[in-house]
Amino acid sequence: MAQNEQVSETTASAPKKGSSKLVLIMGVALLAMAGVCAYVLLGARAPHEGATAGAPKVAMSKQEQYMPLDPPFVVNFRDDQSMRFLQVGVSLMSHDAASLAAAKDAEPVIRNALVMLFSSQDYTILSDAAGKQKLQAQALAAVRKIVNDRLGRPGVEALYFTSFVMQ
Repeated sequence: MAQNEQVSETTASAPKKGSSKLVLIMGVALLAMAGVCAYVLLGARAPHEGATAGAPKVAMSKQEQYMPLDPPFVVNFRDDQSMRFLQVGVSLMSHDAASLAAAKDAEPVIRNALVMLFSSQDYTILSDAAGKQKLQAQALAAVRKIVNDRLGRPGVEALYFTSFVMQ
């Protein structure tokens, strides 16, 4: 019995070989995870900063800025049976104040492009939501093109119809 006690004491006091390997593996895994996190947080930004180093910095606001195009657009367009009228209120949205300033300076050009676009529409297409969304996308593309020609970047992020009345 004394011999059994002596064997159990030696096994209890000796460190296990498997546990030291486990600690080593966990340490390596922790270092690897720290390296990945450092790469994602620091290393992933470096290519973007280098790519835009030659481009001028654009001061983007965290808050959206809106520019209504007042007064609302009123255009007439032909339907098969009669003359139709469309009244559309439009607002532009951007995080870039310079883009909205460029749009404000080019407002007569923007209004002309939108009047031409709105007056070329078909009543049956504008009667459903998909037609209105398509018109909204076309209007945004027209505004972005005008601002891009003046500023060198599209700048305007969204165009919203604040009112839409067909008669």
